[in-house]
Amino acid sequence: MSDDYLSDVAQRFRDLKSLAERAIAQAPDEGLFSALDPASNNIAVLMQHLAGNMRSRGKDFLTTDGEKPDRHRDQEFEAPKATSRAAIVADWESGWGMLFDELGRVRPEDLSRMVKVRHEPLSVVSAINRQLSHAAMHVGQIVMLARHAAPENWKSLSIPRGESEKFNEKMKERFGR
Repeated sequence: MSDDYLSDVAQRFRDLKSLAERAIAQAPDEGLFSALDPASNNIAVLMQHLAGNMRSRGKDFLTTDGEKPDRHRDQEFEAPKATSRAAIVADWESGWGMLFDELGRVRPEDLSRMVKVRHEPLSVVSAINRQLSHAAMHVGQIVMLARHAAPENWKSLSIPRGESEKFNEKMKERFGR
């Protein structure tokens, strides 16, 4: 069961990363840096925040507090210093890379251990699930903002509207009843 959990959660993170990246790819460059209103985050800020969060939570996950002293969370919500898609994506990749590297080091026997996030003791499972739900929330925001930035050219990332029954039939054929 522990091996199944670790492999499943890693897949859920890969799925979220892929979903975000397919949305980001559809947003024009200017769409990465434009917010819906002055109080909202833009895609680049959300990418910057997720990357910073993953680096902080991921580095030495099992042995140090998930909130590292060199992290400056509030700055993650400011306009990125880098203003190119390539630079934002490179930062994004570094965060996800840290997460996947550290998740790959977790062994089934580690799941019963306790870790800390901002001094709060959490089980390893709880800390991983917390990270997964945090990423899912922001990936949803990224998808919505990318969809808003590319309304005319948007290609559905899921089952297109009106095609649920067709999709369900295809799944039934593939996997049986």
